[in-house]
Amino acid sequence: MRFLKTLSVFVGTIIGVGIFGLPYVASKAGFLVVIFYFLAMSFIAIVIHLLFGKVALGTETLYRLPGFVGEYMGSNWKKITLLIIGSGLIGALLAYLIVGGKFLELLLIPYFGGNNIIYTLLFFAAGAYLILRGIKQISQVELYLLIVFFAILIGIFAKAVPFIDFSNFQKTDLSFITLPYGVVLFALWGSSLIPELEEMLGKDAKKLLKWVIAFGIPMAAITYLFFVFMILGVTGPNTSKEGISGLAITLGNGVIRLGFIFGVITTFTSFIALGLTFKKMLWYDFKLSPNLSWSIACFTPLILFFLGLKEFISVIGLTGAVSLGFEAIITVFLYRAFLNKKLSQKMNPLLYALPVLFIFGVFFEIYYLIARV
Repeated sequence: MRFLKTLSVFVGTIIGVGIFGLPYVASKAGFLVVIFYFLAMSFIAIVIHLLFGKVALGTETLYRLPGFVGEYMGSNWKKITLLIIGSGLIGALLAYLIVGGKFLELLLIPYFGGNNIIYTLLFFAAGAYLILRGIKQISQVELYLLIVFFAILIGIFAKAVPFIDFSNFQKTDLSFITLPYGVVLFALWGSSLIPELEEMLGKDAKKLLKWVIAFGIPMAAITYLFFVFMILGVTGPNTSKEGISGLAITLGNGVIRLGFIFGVITTFTSFIALGLTFKKMLWYDFKLSPNLSWSIACFTPLILFFLGLKEFISVIGLTGAVSLGFEAIITVFLYRAFLNKKLSQKMNPLLYALPVLFIFGVFFEIYYLIARV
Protein backbone atom coordinates (compact mmCIF):
# COMPACT_ATOMS: atom_id res chain seq x y z
CA MET A 1 0.00 0.00 0.00
CA ARG A 2 2.91 2.34 0.75
CA PHE A 3 4.28 1.79 -2.75
CA LEU A 4 0.86 2.48 -4.29
CA LYS A 5 0.36 5.69 -2.32
CA THR A 6 3.85 6.91 -3.19
CA LEU A 7 3.34 6.06 -6.86
CA SER A 8 0.01 7.90 -6.82
CA VAL A 9 1.65 11.04 -5.41
CA PHE A 10 4.39 10.87 -8.05
CA VAL A 11 2.06 10.23 -10.99
CA GLY A 12 -0.55 12.68 -9.68
CA THR A 13 2.10 15.38 -9.39
CA ILE A 14 3.56 14.77 -12.84
CA ILE A 15 0.13 14.75 -14.48
CA GLY A 16 -0.65 18.39 -14.05
CA VAL A 17 -1.48 21.44 -16.10
CA GLY A 18 0.90 20.38 -18.87
CA ILE A 19 -1.68 17.86 -20.07
CA PHE A 20 -3.93 20.68 -21.32
CA GLY A 21 -1.27 22.24 -23.54
CA LEU A 22 -0.28 18.98 -25.26
CA PRO A 23 -3.23 18.62 -27.68
CA TYR A 24 -2.63 22.16 -28.94
CA VAL A 25 1.08 21.62 -29.67
CA ALA A 26 0.18 18.27 -31.29
CA SER A 27 -2.32 20.04 -33.54
CA LYS A 28 0.47 22.37 -34.67
CA ALA A 29 3.49 20.06 -34.95
CA GLY A 30 1.71 16.76 -35.55
CA PHE A 31 0.75 13.72 -33.46
CA LEU A 32 3.76 11.69 -34.64
CA VAL A 33 6.12 14.48 -33.65
CA VAL A 34 4.64 14.55 -30.14
CA ILE A 35 4.94 10.75 -29.88
CA PHE A 36 8.64 11.05 -30.78
CA TYR A 37 9.16 13.71 -28.12
CA PHE A 38 7.47 11.53 -25.50
CA LEU A 39 9.54 8.46 -26.36
CA ALA A 40 12.79 10.41 -26.20
CA MET A 41 11.98 12.65 -23.24
CA SER A 42 10.46 9.84 -21.14
CA PHE A 43 13.71 7.89 -21.36
CA ILE A 44 15.78 10.98 -20.56
CA ALA A 45 13.49 11.99 -17.69
CA ILE A 46 13.77 8.50 -16.14
CA VAL A 47 17.57 8.70 -16.32
CA ILE A 48 17.70 12.15 -14.68
CA HIS A 49 15.24 11.14 -11.96
CA LEU A 50 17.21 7.96 -11.22
CA LEU A 51 20.46 9.94 -10.96
CA PHE A 52 18.88 12.29 -8.43
CA GLY A 53 17.37 9.31 -6.61
CA LYS A 54 20.82 7.73 -6.21
CA VAL A 55 22.17 10.96 -4.73
CA ALA A 56 19.22 11.24 -2.33
CA LEU A 57 19.48 7.61 -1.19
CA GLY A 58 23.26 7.86 -0.79
CA THR A 59 23.11 10.94 1.46
CA GLU A 60 22.15 10.63 5.11
CA THR A 61 20.88 14.20 5.55
CA LEU A 62 17.37 14.89 4.25
CA TYR A 63 17.82 17.67 1.67
CA ARG A 64 16.06 18.99 -1.39
CA LEU A 65 18.05 19.60 -4.58
CA PRO A 66 19.74 22.87 -3.49
CA GLY A 67 20.83 21.21 -0.25
CA PHE A 68 22.39 18.28 -2.11
CA VAL A 69 24.15 20.73 -4.43
CA GLY A 70 25.50 22.64 -1.43
CA GLU A 71 26.74 19.39 0.11
CA TYR A 72 28.63 18.18 -2.96
CA MET A 73 29.25 21.29 -5.13
CA GLY A 74 29.56 24.19 -2.68
CA SER A 75 27.52 27.12 -1.40
CA ASN A 76 27.68 29.22 -4.58
CA TRP A 77 26.14 26.46 -6.67
CA LYS A 78 23.55 25.99 -3.93
CA LYS A 79 22.41 29.60 -4.35
CA ILE A 80 22.31 29.29 -8.13
CA THR A 81 20.29 26.10 -7.80
CA LEU A 82 17.79 27.77 -5.47
CA LEU A 83 17.25 30.49 -8.07
CA ILE A 84 16.71 27.94 -10.85
CA ILE A 85 14.59 25.48 -8.87
CA GLY A 86 12.63 28.22 -7.17
CA SER A 87 11.86 29.84 -10.54
CA GLY A 88 10.73 26.50 -11.95
CA LEU A 89 8.50 25.68 -8.99
CA ILE A 90 6.99 29.16 -8.92
CA GLY A 91 6.32 28.91 -12.66
CA ALA A 92 4.66 25.54 -12.22
CA LEU A 93 2.58 26.67 -9.24
CA LEU A 94 1.53 29.78 -11.16
CA ALA A 95 0.43 27.65 -14.13
CA TYR A 96 -1.62 25.38 -11.84
CA LEU A 97 -3.19 28.40 -10.20
CA ILE A 98 -4.10 30.02 -13.55
CA VAL A 99 -5.74 26.97 -15.07
CA GLY A 100 -7.06 25.39 -11.86
CA GLY A 101 -8.86 28.57 -10.88
CA LYS A 102 -10.25 28.92 -14.40
CA PHE A 103 -11.59 25.36 -14.47
CA LEU A 104 -13.14 25.78 -11.02
CA GLU A 105 -14.79 28.99 -12.22
CA LEU A 106 -16.20 27.35 -15.37
CA LEU A 107 -17.46 24.40 -13.32
CA LEU A 108 -19.21 26.32 -10.53
CA ILE A 109 -20.15 29.73 -11.90
CA PRO A 110 -23.42 28.48 -13.51
CA TYR A 111 -24.59 27.40 -10.05
CA PHE A 112 -23.12 29.98 -7.66
CA GLY A 113 -22.15 32.98 -9.80
CA GLY A 114 -19.03 34.95 -8.90
CA ASN A 115 -15.90 35.62 -10.93
CA ASN A 116 -12.47 34.23 -11.72
CA ILE A 117 -10.79 35.94 -8.77
CA ILE A 118 -13.11 34.29 -6.25
CA TYR A 119 -12.64 30.78 -7.65
CA THR A 120 -8.88 31.20 -8.01
CA LEU A 121 -8.74 32.20 -4.34
CA LEU A 122 -10.85 29.15 -3.39
CA PHE A 123 -8.50 26.89 -5.35
CA PHE A 124 -5.52 28.56 -3.70
CA ALA A 125 -6.95 28.37 -0.16
CA ALA A 126 -7.68 24.63 -0.37
CA GLY A 127 -4.22 23.91 -1.77
CA ALA A 128 -2.43 26.13 0.73
CA TYR A 129 -4.23 24.40 3.61
CA LEU A 130 -3.07 20.93 2.51
CA ILE A 131 0.47 22.22 1.95
CA LEU A 132 0.41 23.50 5.52
CA ARG A 133 -0.77 20.10 6.84
CA GLY A 134 1.99 18.09 5.15
CA ILE A 135 2.74 15.01 3.03
CA LYS A 136 0.65 12.48 4.95
CA GLN A 137 -2.52 14.39 4.23
CA ILE A 138 -1.49 14.82 0.60
CA SER A 139 -0.81 11.10 0.07
CA GLN A 140 -4.34 10.24 1.21
CA VAL A 141 -5.89 12.85 -1.10
CA GLU A 142 -3.69 11.97 -4.11
CA LEU A 143 -4.60 8.27 -4.18
CA TYR A 144 -8.36 8.85 -4.29
CA LEU A 145 -8.18 11.83 -6.63
CA LEU A 146 -6.00 9.84 -9.04
CA ILE A 147 -8.65 7.11 -9.17
CA VAL A 148 -11.33 9.74 -9.89
CA PHE A 149 -9.02 11.29 -12.48
CA PHE A 150 -8.74 8.08 -14.51
CA ALA A 151 -12.45 7.34 -14.16
CA ILE A 152 -13.31 10.75 -15.61
CA LEU A 153 -10.75 10.36 -18.40
CA ILE A 154 -12.29 7.04 -19.42
CA GLY A 155 -15.79 8.57 -19.23
CA ILE A 156 -14.86 11.43 -21.57
CA PHE A 157 -13.14 9.00 -23.94
CA ALA A 158 -16.28 6.82 -24.12
CA LYS A 159 -18.27 9.86 -25.28
CA ALA A 160 -15.54 10.99 -27.68
CA VAL A 161 -14.89 7.68 -29.52
CA PRO A 162 -17.64 8.06 -32.17
CA PHE A 163 -16.35 11.51 -33.12
CA ILE A 164 -12.64 10.69 -33.53
CA ASP A 165 -11.41 11.44 -37.05
CA PHE A 166 -8.16 9.60 -37.83
CA SER A 167 -7.28 12.09 -40.56
CA ASN A 168 -6.50 14.53 -37.74
CA PHE A 169 -3.38 12.46 -36.92
CA GLN A 170 -1.85 12.65 -40.39
CA LYS A 171 -0.68 16.25 -40.37
CA THR A 172 2.98 17.01 -39.64
CA ASP A 173 4.35 20.55 -39.79
CA LEU A 174 8.12 20.71 -39.31
CA SER A 175 7.98 24.49 -38.93
CA PHE A 176 6.64 23.75 -35.43
CA ILE A 177 9.18 20.98 -34.75
CA THR A 178 10.55 22.66 -31.59
CA LEU A 179 7.16 23.77 -30.21
CA PRO A 180 6.41 20.60 -28.18
CA TYR A 181 9.80 20.45 -26.45
CA GLY A 182 9.21 22.75 -23.47
CA VAL A 183 5.62 21.61 -22.94
CA VAL A 184 6.52 17.89 -23.04
CA LEU A 185 9.48 18.39 -20.69
CA PHE A 186 7.28 20.34 -18.29
CA ALA A 187 4.61 17.64 -18.49
CA LEU A 188 6.99 14.79 -17.62
CA TRP A 189 9.07 16.42 -14.89
CA GLY A 190 8.81 15.50 -11.22
CA SER A 191 12.39 15.31 -9.94
CA SER A 192 11.79 17.94 -7.26
CA LEU A 193 9.49 15.40 -5.59
CA ILE A 194 12.18 12.69 -5.23
CA PRO A 195 13.05 13.58 -1.60
CA GLU A 196 9.34 13.50 -0.75
CA LEU A 197 9.04 10.04 -2.29
CA GLU A 198 12.04 8.84 -0.27
CA GLU A 199 10.43 10.23 2.89
CA MET A 200 7.13 8.50 2.11
CA LEU A 201 8.76 5.13 1.37
CA GLY A 202 10.78 5.23 4.59
CA LYS A 203 12.90 2.13 5.17
CA ASP A 204 11.78 0.67 1.83
CA ALA A 205 13.11 3.62 -0.18
CA LYS A 206 16.32 1.94 -1.38
CA LYS A 207 14.33 -0.97 -2.73
CA LEU A 208 11.25 0.80 -4.11
CA LEU A 209 12.23 4.33 -5.18
CA LYS A 210 13.67 3.25 -8.55
CA TRP A 211 10.47 1.32 -9.29
CA VAL A 212 8.29 4.32 -8.44
CA ILE A 213 10.31 6.33 -10.98
CA ALA A 214 10.42 3.53 -13.58
CA PHE A 215 6.65 2.99 -13.43
CA GLY A 216 5.54 6.56 -12.73
CA ILE A 217 7.01 8.41 -15.71
CA PRO A 218 5.78 5.90 -18.36
CA MET A 219 2.34 5.88 -16.72
CA ALA A 220 2.20 9.66 -17.01
CA ALA A 221 3.46 9.57 -20.63
CA ILE A 222 0.87 6.99 -21.69
CA THR A 223 -1.88 9.00 -20.00
CA TYR A 224 -0.78 12.15 -21.81
CA LEU A 225 -0.72 10.44 -25.21
CA PHE A 226 -4.15 8.94 -24.54
CA PHE A 227 -5.48 12.42 -23.74
CA VAL A 228 -3.84 13.94 -26.84
CA PHE A 229 -5.25 11.14 -29.02
CA MET A 230 -8.74 11.79 -27.67
CA ILE A 231 -8.73 15.60 -27.94
CA LEU A 232 -6.85 15.86 -31.24
CA GLY A 233 -8.95 13.10 -32.78
CA VAL A 234 -12.15 15.03 -32.07
CA THR A 235 -11.12 18.66 -32.55
CA GLY A 236 -8.21 18.40 -35.04
CA PRO A 237 -7.03 21.82 -36.30
CA ASN A 238 -9.64 23.51 -34.07
CA THR A 239 -7.97 22.27 -30.87
CA SER A 240 -8.05 25.00 -28.22
CA LYS A 241 -4.98 26.01 -26.21
CA GLU A 242 -6.30 24.43 -23.03
CA GLY A 243 -7.73 21.38 -24.83
CA ILE A 244 -11.09 21.02 -23.09
CA SER A 245 -13.25 23.87 -24.39
CA GLY A 246 -12.80 22.77 -28.00
CA LEU A 247 -14.86 19.66 -27.22
CA ALA A 248 -17.99 21.66 -26.45
CA ILE A 249 -19.26 21.96 -30.02
CA THR A 250 -18.98 18.22 -30.67
CA LEU A 251 -19.64 16.55 -27.31
CA GLY A 252 -21.93 19.05 -25.55
CA ASN A 253 -21.90 20.86 -22.23
CA GLY A 254 -22.41 17.74 -20.08
CA VAL A 255 -19.10 16.26 -21.14
CA ILE A 256 -17.43 19.65 -20.85
CA ARG A 257 -18.48 19.92 -17.19
CA LEU A 258 -16.89 16.52 -16.64
CA GLY A 259 -13.81 17.91 -18.34
CA PHE A 260 -13.75 20.86 -15.96
CA ILE A 261 -13.82 18.46 -12.98
CA PHE A 262 -10.97 16.58 -14.67
CA GLY A 263 -9.06 19.87 -14.97
CA VAL A 264 -9.56 20.84 -11.34
CA ILE A 265 -8.30 17.44 -10.13
CA THR A 266 -5.18 17.40 -12.29
CA THR A 267 -4.10 20.92 -11.38
CA PHE A 268 -5.02 20.65 -7.69
CA THR A 269 -3.07 17.46 -6.97
CA SER A 270 0.07 18.90 -8.55
CA PHE A 271 -0.35 22.26 -6.84
CA ILE A 272 -0.39 20.79 -3.35
CA ALA A 273 2.49 18.34 -3.91
CA LEU A 274 4.85 20.85 -5.57
CA GLY A 275 3.89 23.53 -3.07
CA LEU A 276 4.97 21.22 -0.26
CA THR A 277 8.22 20.47 -2.07
CA PHE A 278 9.00 24.19 -2.38
CA LYS A 279 8.10 24.76 1.26
CA LYS A 280 10.41 22.00 2.49
CA MET A 281 13.24 23.13 0.22
CA LEU A 282 13.18 26.55 1.89
CA TRP A 283 12.70 24.97 5.32
CA TYR A 284 15.27 22.17 5.23
CA ASP A 285 17.91 23.53 2.86
CA PHE A 286 17.85 27.23 3.72
CA LYS A 287 16.78 26.99 7.36
CA LEU A 288 13.78 29.30 7.08
CA SER A 289 10.96 28.76 9.55
CA PRO A 290 8.17 26.37 8.46
CA ASN A 291 5.56 29.14 8.39
CA LEU A 292 7.76 31.54 6.40
CA SER A 293 8.64 28.75 3.97
CA TRP A 294 4.94 27.96 3.54
CA SER A 295 4.12 31.64 2.97
CA ILE A 296 6.79 32.07 0.28
CA ALA A 297 5.87 28.83 -1.48
CA CYS A 298 2.15 29.56 -1.55
CA PHE A 299 1.84 33.32 -1.87
CA THR A 300 4.57 34.07 -4.46
CA PRO A 301 2.62 32.51 -7.36
CA LEU A 302 -0.56 34.15 -6.09
CA ILE A 303 1.13 37.56 -6.17
CA LEU A 304 2.39 36.93 -9.73
CA PHE A 305 -1.16 35.98 -10.71
CA PHE A 306 -2.50 39.27 -9.42
CA LEU A 307 0.30 41.10 -11.24
CA GLY A 308 -1.20 39.83 -14.50
CA LEU A 309 0.87 36.76 -15.46
CA LYS A 310 -1.96 34.57 -16.76
CA GLU A 311 -0.84 33.08 -20.14
CA PHE A 312 -0.33 29.44 -19.18
CA ILE A 313 1.09 28.06 -22.47
CA SER A 314 3.95 30.57 -22.33
CA VAL A 315 4.46 29.87 -18.62
CA ILE A 316 4.74 26.09 -18.99
CA GLY A 317 6.83 26.24 -22.17
CA LEU A 318 9.38 28.62 -20.69
CA THR A 319 9.41 26.85 -17.33
CA GLY A 320 9.89 23.46 -18.96
CA ALA A 321 12.64 24.34 -21.42
CA VAL A 322 14.60 26.86 -19.36
CA SER A 323 14.11 26.26 -15.62
CA LEU A 324 13.71 22.48 -15.80
CA GLY A 325 16.38 22.22 -18.48
CA PHE A 326 18.94 23.91 -16.23
CA GLU A 327 17.71 21.81 -13.30
CA ALA A 328 18.49 18.66 -15.31
CA ILE A 329 21.97 19.96 -16.20
CA ILE A 330 22.72 20.67 -12.54
CA THR A 331 21.45 17.19 -11.58
CA VAL A 332 23.94 15.53 -13.94
CA PHE A 333 26.88 17.45 -12.48
CA LEU A 334 25.57 16.88 -8.96
CA TYR A 335 25.64 13.14 -9.67
CA ARG A 336 29.22 13.45 -10.91
CA ALA A 337 30.25 15.32 -7.75
CA PHE A 338 28.42 12.76 -5.59
CA LEU A 339 30.24 9.83 -7.23
CA ASN A 340 33.59 11.56 -6.86
CA LYS A 341 33.18 12.74 -3.26
CA LYS A 342 31.13 9.90 -1.78
CA LEU A 343 32.21 6.83 -3.74
CA SER A 344 35.48 7.92 -5.43
CA GLN A 345 34.06 6.87 -8.81
CA LYS A 346 33.94 8.42 -12.27
CA MET A 347 30.67 9.19 -14.04
CA ASN A 348 29.82 7.36 -17.24
CA PRO A 349 31.01 9.70 -20.07
CA LEU A 350 27.77 9.09 -22.00
CA LEU A 351 25.90 11.14 -19.41
CA TYR A 352 27.70 14.30 -20.57
CA ALA A 353 25.48 14.22 -23.66
CA LEU A 354 22.47 15.14 -21.50
CA PRO A 355 23.58 18.70 -20.59
CA VAL A 356 24.30 19.37 -24.28
CA LEU A 357 20.78 18.23 -25.17
CA PHE A 358 19.16 20.46 -22.56
CA ILE A 359 21.21 23.49 -23.63
CA PHE A 360 19.91 23.02 -27.17
CA GLY A 361 16.41 22.79 -25.67
CA VAL A 362 16.83 26.19 -24.01
CA PHE A 363 17.77 27.71 -27.36
CA PHE A 364 14.79 26.00 -29.03
CA GLU A 365 12.35 27.56 -26.58
CA ILE A 366 13.92 31.02 -26.69
CA TYR A 367 13.91 30.90 -30.50
CA TYR A 368 10.22 29.97 -30.50
CA LEU A 369 9.32 32.76 -28.09
CA ILE A 370 11.23 35.32 -30.16
CA ALA A 371 9.64 34.05 -33.38
CA ARG A 372 6.15 34.53 -31.88
CA VAL A 373 6.78 38.15 -30.90
